[in-house]
Amino acid sequence: MGMVRVRSDELLLGEWACLGILAQGPSHGFAVSKRLAPDGDVGRVWSLSRALTYRALDQLVAAGHVEAVGEERGTAGGPRTVLAATPPGLAALRRWLVAPVPHLRDVRSELLLKLVLADRRGVDTRELLVQQRARVAEIAAARSNDDPDDVVVLWRRESADAVVRFLDALLARQRRG
Repeated sequence: MGMVRVRSDELLLGEWACLGILAQGPSHGFAVSKRLAPDGDVGRVWSLSRALTYRALDQLVAAGHVEAVGEERGTAGGPRTVLAATPPGLAALRRWLVAPVPHLRDVRSELLLKLVLADRRGVDTRELLVQQRARVAEIAAARSNDDPDDVVVLWRRESADAVVRFLDALLARQRRG
């Protein structure tokens, strides 16, 4: 059974990654998939296979976030369709890039992806970092009465502390630069 989406701006992380790449400029699916390979500039944070990249691009087209804007001659095979982000796609990306992630477990994947894509777009992330730090502190405070001998509780506390240090380091770096 496929995933049912309530709103068109409820994208999967791979779709956000593709949209973020296309927001930097028109490209074809093969080039997007290279950037999402494990050794790609975005793939080192969130990687997708070529097949999943093309599926994500199809979903973005269906949602109206991306559109075909031309064709390029392929090096091996037929022409490649060049895609670009649409104004609604860019607006959705802007909203997503500045929204803190809701769960501590999403920091490594979603927040890091947001930071990489925001950096490539020149988006100021200071407010995102401040809000994310407050969210992590709120999560940690809500768990402060949990059993300190529980290994899961210890993991969550240590993870929250590490995320706070990470966010503080990013905020300090922004203040300096």
